[in-house]
Amino acid sequence: MSATAIPGRGMTMSDLVARHARISPDVVALADPAGRRTYRELDARVDRLAGVLAGRGIGAGDRVAVLGLNSIEVVESWLAVLRLGAIAVPVNFRLAPDEIRYVLDDSGSSLVVADPALAPAVEKARAGAPSVGSVITFGEEYEALLADGPDLPEVPAVSDEAPAYIMYTSGTTGFPKGAVLTHRNLYLHAFCSMATLGLTGDDRVWMSAAPLFHIAGLSGMLPVLITGGKVVIPPSGGFDPVQTVRTLVDEGVTSCFMVPAQWQAVCAVDLAAHDLSRLRRISWGAAPASTTLLRTMIDAFPQAEVCTAFGQTECSPVTTNLRGEDAIRKIGSIGTPMVGVEVRIVDEDMNDVLPGEVGEIVYRSPMVMTGYWNKPAETAEAFRGGWFHSGDLVRADPDGYLYVVDRKKDMIISGGENIYCAEVENVLAGHPKIAEVALIGVPDPKWGETPLAVVAPRDPADPPTEAEIEAYARERLAAYKRPRHLQLVDSLPRNPSGKVLKTVLRDRHT
Repeated sequence: MSATAIPGRGMTMSDLVARHARISPDVVALADPAGRRTYRELDARVDRLAGVLAGRGIGAGDRVAVLGLNSIEVVESWLAVLRLGAIAVPVNFRLAPDEIRYVLDDSGSSLVVADPALAPAVEKARAGAPSVGSVITFGEEYEALLADGPDLPEVPAVSDEAPAYIMYTSGTTGFPKGAVLTHRNLYLHAFCSMATLGLTGDDRVWMSAAPLFHIAGLSGMLPVLITGGKVVIPPSGGFDPVQTVRTLVDEGVTSCFMVPAQWQAVCAVDLAAHDLSRLRRISWGAAPASTTLLRTMIDAFPQAEVCTAFGQTECSPVTTNLRGEDAIRKIGSIGTPMVGVEVRIVDEDMNDVLPGEVGEIVYRSPMVMTGYWNKPAETAEAFRGGWFHSGDLVRADPDGYLYVVDRKKDMIISGGENIYCAEVENVLAGHPKIAEVALIGVPDPKWGETPLAVVAPRDPADPPTEAEIEAYARERLAAYKRPRHLQLVDSLPRNPSGKVLKTVLRDRHT
């Protein structure tokens, strides 16, 4: 996973900040509800934090986990890690301690930077992750270290082919996998996005309502950092559509990404009372959107281009776009491949399917990850036949526009968060009253889908209750992964090879 740095060849996300600190030092780079940083301030703080991390033994190739609510400090921490040639590991702050432990242990993280509110969970997780040598907490400790910390004496050369981030995304085995994204992956993704969408220097203020640990929050800010613009970081926690609209106005946001559930809430606000004339582009992704919602968005923001972004973490993440001019004509489509992305739609034997037929979409692109961290077998499977296998089933219309038909992998998308059934099933199967369990997604008007647990009890006379399953899951799973519904059955339907027939479950219980 290492690469040799060639002088004059490398360019990292951290380098972008240093460049604009020289040429436009007083421009605001990052803004959140607590404050803002100019490029000069951001670069100086990143340099000092890099010096602190170096003093704790962090160097090229080391992993540093960052576990924090949305804030400028989270981005500062990433940039300091990247400046050293180390690898940042963003961690979902919604995870339970045992889930955090898995990420820390699997990545071999040497150090954790965390929010004070999350420190107790980190301490519990750290007990099972021997690689973690120390923890730095945002707030007083963090600020004191930056105030007293030395500047980095020399910025090491970092190859653009070196790993920059390990982004954890669960798999059908039930265990999270770390997608390794290089500096080049993300840098090329930013430029290809700019070429595909026609981004210009006027697109200088960007906001995403996605949490920063999500690839949409991380990757989406890069085009703005390249052009020396401003990244607006909204707070974590309950989504407030009224405050979100106020932020769009107050910060002069020109481009914004949100998941469909968030756009639905925003569109219910009295938008006529707000001056949103600077908002030129709105985009959505990470979860299915109904055609009703898309038409509502188009009507609510007549001055803005409505774009669809489709992809996955392993691809940095966007692979296809539907531009605004096609928003109505091809409504429901995920568009066409982004610049720099080659796609095929194939059957199980890697044969191209006929136009209009359903197959798996596979990719070839310099934006695709180098592999899964320390998982050679899973990496080989993902790249079988020389193409990256997405697990998404799609069809193409006569004009080449793509439409998602189903997800090959058993995955539920709830409010933009991926819920992988095998992971939840593995946890629930440990409940003493459960003999077997399968998780399926059921439609939800707010979140798109929510998980339903279909359970065969060990003792039909004493089945588990929803309250018992909720209590059991609360200790072991992040809140968004827990089943919202329970359906008791005598047994799960299976095919002759023993595989649970989830299509039958969906037909019966959706």
